[in-house]
Amino acid sequence: MPGRIEDYALIGDLQTAALVGRDGSVDWLCLPRFDSAACFAALLGDEGNGRWRLAPLDADQCSERSYRGDTLVLDTVWHTPAGTVKVTDFMPQRDRAPDVIRVVEGVSGEVAMRSELTLRFDYGSVVPWMRRADHQRVAVAGPDAVWLRTEPPLPMYGKDMRTYSDFTVSAGERVAFVLTWHPSHAGRPRRADPFAALEQSLEDWEKWSARCSYEGPWRAAVLRSMITLKALTYAPSGGIAAAATTSLPEEIGGVRNWDYRFCWLRDAALTLNALVSGGFLAEAQAWRDWLLRAVAGAPADLQIMYGIAGERRLTEYEVPWLKGYANSTPVRVGNAAAGQLQLDVYGEVLDSLFLARNSGLRDEPHAWNVQRMLMEFLESKWHEPDEGLWEVRGPRRHFVHSKVMAWVAADRAVRTVEARPQLRGDVDRWRSMRAQVHAEVCEKGYDAARNTFTQSYGSTELDAATLLIPQVGFLPPSDRRVVGTVEAVRRELDHGGFVRRYSPDASGVDGLPGSEGAFLACSFWLADALHVTGRTGEARELFERLLTVRNDVGLLAEEWDPVAGRQLGNYPQAFSHVGLVNTALALSGHDVRTG
Repeated sequence: MPGRIEDYALIGDLQTAALVGRDGSVDWLCLPRFDSAACFAALLGDEGNGRWRLAPLDADQCSERSYRGDTLVLDTVWHTPAGTVKVTDFMPQRDRAPDVIRVVEGVSGEVAMRSELTLRFDYGSVVPWMRRADHQRVAVAGPDAVWLRTEPPLPMYGKDMRTYSDFTVSAGERVAFVLTWHPSHAGRPRRADPFAALEQSLEDWEKWSARCSYEGPWRAAVLRSMITLKALTYAPSGGIAAAATTSLPEEIGGVRNWDYRFCWLRDAALTLNALVSGGFLAEAQAWRDWLLRAVAGAPADLQIMYGIAGERRLTEYEVPWLKGYANSTPVRVGNAAAGQLQLDVYGEVLDSLFLARNSGLRDEPHAWNVQRMLMEFLESKWHEPDEGLWEVRGPRRHFVHSKVMAWVAADRAVRTVEARPQLRGDVDRWRSMRAQVHAEVCEKGYDAARNTFTQSYGSTELDAATLLIPQVGFLPPSDRRVVGTVEAVRRELDHGGFVRRYSPDASGVDGLPGSEGAFLACSFWLADALHVTGRTGEARELFERLLTVRNDVGLLAEEWDPVAGRQLGNYPQAFSHVGLVNTALALSGHDVRTG
């Protein structure tokens, strides 16, 4: 039975990632990419759907664990009656084939250990054929092959379609397990030296982390979030996956279970701001370049999300043989929201490229032509209703945030041409559009009786996305409508001291049954809004409270259930960690966003 979401730690090689539980079990791993089919899917089912447990025979849960320094190398320590043992888990940044390496080190006494490997390809549905080969085991099924070996070599045996190894370690002894994936039609993969790979991984991560320019009071939390964002980066393309998982529920036992192993345009500007402000300009450049490649093409074909390499076809289907995390079904692969109309993404793209240009990132000659075409399309579309940034599966509406971001698109286009008059574009027409959008939002999206912006035109419901109005520059923080919106959201969307995105049971806005937890990114947005409206003490208090919901290794999921006191949703969630970084930067006196 999988543990709580926050019971897991993350390891990865910048192309995929694995989740390691407190019980020493790797319960989630997709190979060779984030969005590949899982070969360990116990997270969404049970141990029969694939896992790899490595732990003492007489212990159920570890005693302590931590990342080693500023790295993604995980140390798990077990204190047993017979002695103490440490397991170090990591995935070296790959040369060609992905490796999962687990090093067992005796600390004191003599501890009996067991490795239990259950490989199940295609999300836990395919049992591979396992055979011996030169003191190794190789599992093959269709296109996938996985090799398992140890250093020094240990006896292995098979039972119930699983592979076991029983051994003991004494103080000072080390045993390494290496699991390597490669295409089944290819030759045998290169044998990695696990101990040299450990030292190289530590060096690589420490060298990367040393580039962090933030030196404020929350450096440890900020750097851990930056490491997590780096771990969610698909290195070949520069794209950043929203999370490493699919179908972790927003409500235990509910149906709000989505695949987040893709890249969302809504994350673009906020992520870029975090990377630039944190000193990671190479990553910011790679993310900007991914964005330009992904949105290339006809503006009418712009999607809200893309695959990690920029793929457009993200067909959604259900996986019925998995019972879901804590019986939360369905389990979904792919995401049908890729086909939705979300007008805010045009603003996100232009805002991101505006920020990139102002941050000194290398300009691309064709970038302005892309933006100009997006603006021309948006001019004809901004009047229409859409699904909004929360990807509601109810009817389209005139969402206020979508209109605000249409204003952002026009504003950034105008300001770009004003700063660089040599660029082509009908700036007068864009100024006119900017004024029209602004006037319409203030007239139709504002509830004067309650002094707050609403979720959509004519609605009485609220939306935490309106907290971004001062951040993007739509209105100044001192405007009474901004102050009123902050107060209304804080009051009406409060959930145990945190913030919901909206009221999910109100008016059937999202077309789904059930509820969800507090949305962590929105809670960070509230802290930002409190800060810019002059209530910095309250902003700090909320930020410190948000830091307490991280797990013991500093990771955040998408949501928090303040009643049950547990994390919810896909994990770890890039949007949550971006929110943490940007709020820490704001409270430390750094400029945030572009407004």
